Amino acid sequence: MGMGKYVYMDQAATTKISERALGAMMPCFTEAFGNPSSLHEAGRDAEAVVEQARARIAACFHAEPSEIYFTSGGSEADNWAIRQGAALGAKKGKKHLISSAFEHHAVLHTLEALKKEGFEVTLLPVHENGLVRPEELKAAIREDTALVTVMYVNNEVGTIQPVEELGRICRESGVLFHTDAVQAAGHLLIDVKEQNIDMLSISAHKFHGPKGVGALYVRKGVALGNLIFGGGQERGKRAGTENVPAIAGMATALEESLENREEKNARTRAMQRKLLEAVRKIPCTRLNGDEERRVAGNLNFCFEGIEGESLLLYLDLDGICASSGSACTSGSLEPSHVLLALGLPAEIAHGSLRLSFDETNSEADADLVLEKLPEVVARLRSMSPVWKEKEDREEREREKPF
Repeated sequence: MGMGKYVYMDQAATTKISERALGAMMPCFTEAFGNPSSLHEAGRDAEAVVEQARARIAACFHAEPSEIYFTSGGSEADNWAIRQGAALGAKKGKKHLISSAFEHHAVLHTLEALKKEGFEVTLLPVHENGLVRPEELKAAIREDTALVTVMYVNNEVGTIQPVEELGRICRESGVLFHTDAVQAAGHLLIDVKEQNIDMLSISAHKFHGPKGVGALYVRKGVALGNLIFGGGQERGKRAGTENVPAIAGMATALEESLENREEKNARTRAMQRKLLEAVRKIPCTRLNGDEERRVAGNLNFCFEGIEGESLLLYLDLDGICASSGSACTSGSLEPSHVLLALGLPAEIAHGSLRLSFDETNSEADADLVLEKLPEVVARLRSMSPVWKEKEDREEREREKPF
């Protein structure tokens, strides 16, 4: 099936590039095609595109242009920020890092690697509602804490963390604060100064920009080490000829996503309410993560007695693209670490479904999901020994004499 033949409810995994972002990219392939490091006019034209994009992206976060570094995406930005925060701490004898139990693997696996290098890691619990509690962060900070890294919005359950409070606690304690804002950028208003954010990661393909490009914001005054050695690109910190078309596309997509943001969010929120009310009527269904403190375009459910993988395959046959959580773990059969961190038992966490949508989705998309999803759940439960056992148990309970 080609685009348009299916309903796409997996916007948190990736988004379709917007016409405007694509339009901003095209001249960089054919006209402003020069190498930004070249001194001639063709090089200067390309450099102008890169520097304008840097300033435009900085403005979206109330940052300075010199605080924006271009990367290949969110994973690279996360790795760079965390390794840098750890290295700066180690120089002062501080080798303790704090994060949350349900971060993206780009964060968790980087922390695992740092553990092997002698760092100690504390993972804050996220509780049943999928939120980090500021008072628990405060209690976890020690004399030797170098860095706190907590995501802005969880990629699976969509919960919005209390970033401003976390940032304030870190600033008061003299600890660096990094946030993976990959699922927040373009959807929420972010002010790095007001929210006391020292470092922040974004990825263009999550807000209708191109894949393979992202950025890392690093507050002025935070020393940033070299990531890639070579030429002098990105102020000598990350060598390699800049991906000019992608950078231009990212700046345009970010600005576009923040235009009429409230109106777009209201439309998405209405779709979220409609889907939530209807899906909740399916028996033994639970919404994962706080109902209020979540982004407008995310719903994550567990359906007791069924496997998430079968659910996705049946929905796919019905022309609906969804996921069981992060696209990065869709290939693994393990239950989601995010849902386990929320305290769900493994057998229930297996039956999860993430619907992620935005203003590019139509009412008809939601209607198709609401038509097909209850049928698929019922069909899978009719084949499930776990569900049969549960029904038999309930039947025996009902038949018991009082």
